[in-house]
Amino acid sequence: MGSFNNLLKFKEKVNELYLKNIYKFCDSSKCVNVSGDVVRNSRNAKYCFYAYDVEDSKYLALIANGGTKDCYDSTHTYKGAERVYESSSVGDGAKNIFFSLTIIFSNYDIYYSFNCNNCSNLFGCVDLKHKQYCILNKQYTKEEYEELVPKIIKHMNDMPYVDKKGRIYKYGEFFPVELSPFAYNETVAQEYFSLTKEQAIQQGYNWKDPETKNYRITLPTEQIPDHIRDIDDSIIDQVIQCSHYDLNTQQTTCNEQCSTAFKIVHQELEFYRKMNLPLPRLCPNCRHYQRIKQRNPLKLWHRQCQCAGKQSDNKIYTNTINHNHHGTEHCSNEFETTYAPEREEIVYCERCYREEVV
Repeated sequence: MGSFNNLLKFKEKVNELYLKNIYKFCDSSKCVNVSGDVVRNSRNAKYCFYAYDVEDSKYLALIANGGTKDCYDSTHTYKGAERVYESSSVGDGAKNIFFSLTIIFSNYDIYYSFNCNNCSNLFGCVDLKHKQYCILNKQYTKEEYEELVPKIIKHMNDMPYVDKKGRIYKYGEFFPVELSPFAYNETVAQEYFSLTKEQAIQQGYNWKDPETKNYRITLPTEQIPDHIRDIDDSIIDQVIQCSHYDLNTQQTTCNEQCSTAFKIVHQELEFYRKMNLPLPRLCPNCRHYQRIKQRNPLKLWHRQCQCAGKQSDNKIYTNTINHNHHGTEHCSNEFETTYAPEREEIVYCERCYREEVV
């Protein structure tokens, strides 16, 4: 395992083994009426991904445990978030949160706001704590607030924001993407929904080009010793080329925020030696993207079970038991799955999978 070349061979063998076995169409447990992937302890949750303790919700991703209910089009909700719409990072008892970010600690009735804690009845506010009935961070009475908000909503509908692409943002839409302080490739969106620079700009997102580096690569990738036992302490002083960076063209061959080069710190080197692992050939950013790629995408495809009776459709996997619900005939069950049709994995429905595994 200390050899980089051997490690690549082991990975190939593992992948071959994976493709000889079956996969359940959806990674879920203790769920009723759900679709998506990696869902736990949930019911009536549609198109949800990496979601825990979700109820009566749809189009959610990265949801921590703690009772998320009646939410739609949101990410990172947790701990009792309820009735959240087109928002992110909402939790700790927050309720009725719309088009907002980072709203935590018992907030309710919040609209178009950011980073507010223990507040209620806010519209277009930022960084408030223990406040209520505020518009654009200005304090109003309850009566004034309830009179002004409908007027603001009417104005937003009568004179909506129009971005450079001609897209219209009336009340009920999240903030326009062109107002984001972050470029698309600076966010986790690039990890889950990767775009090229041209694609991002075409869709109206900002893009950050890589900064000019002022260091010189001292160790090309191909000169790194294959085995960890052949690495001495002088490696710590080297600036190592990322294998996604072409020294001749001085261009990266990936779309993964490649830093073009990296260094090894002493503690990291000791870890590789202790675990008998070879030095990496990719920079930390590219390594991170390689790990992300091992996850299934946050997208569903409609497919049919690939159990063809006694074996899988591709005849690679042979069933170990007769499946009572379809016998020697092809299973007729259909489902929504994160395994795209062109992928090589053998995907079974819940019932066929349980027949084989349980």
